Amino acid sequence: MKHVEERFGKEASKEVLLMCIGITSCVGRLIFGRVADYVNGVNKVYLQVTSFFVIGLMSMMIPLCNIFGALIAVCLLMGLFDGCFICIMGPIAFELVGDKDVSQAIGFLLGLMSVPMTVGPPHRFLRDRLGSYDVAFYLAGIPPIFGGAVLCLIPWVEARRKRKEKEDALNKDVSKGHPEVLISVSPEALGSSEL
Repeated sequence: MKHVEERFGKEASKEVLLMCIGITSCVGRLIFGRVADYVNGVNKVYLQVTSFFVIGLMSMMIPLCNIFGALIAVCLLMGLFDGCFICIMGPIAFELVGDKDVSQAIGFLLGLMSVPMTVGPPHRFLRDRLGSYDVAFYLAGIPPIFGGAVLCLIPWVEARRKRKEKEDALNKDVSKGHPEVLISVSPEALGSSEL
């Protein structure tokens, strides 16, 4: 809020920005929750990645807003994708770790989310040293973008893990003498035309 006062003056209605974030976060939860549940082919992980990228990018856009209306637009987008992030967090944890470990996964995720909440004092320190909040906002956009980039790898790692499990199960069945895969071989491949 100090950034808004410094950039747009004390008469700027700072509470409008918080209201925009809150309202669009609610709308984002409703929209993206329905999209994730009812639209076939939607990958929840990539939806979450998109929300991380947008939130990080919007954080970095805040210092570039020289018009109050542009700052409102940034806050609207940030709130919308915050809603996406919040509503898809539980289902993604359930998909990745299963029903037995979902509470631990969500707890771990919320614990990691609390780390960026402690950046208030460092932001003020940067403001005091540099005379502006600009660098603080640029730095605040890096963790969500980095987190989104790491989250992009999860579907690849998950597919690789499942393929390895499938290969191990197949090798186990073959070693027991109970192959589940039928192999068809053409007579030409065997070198004999009489089979």
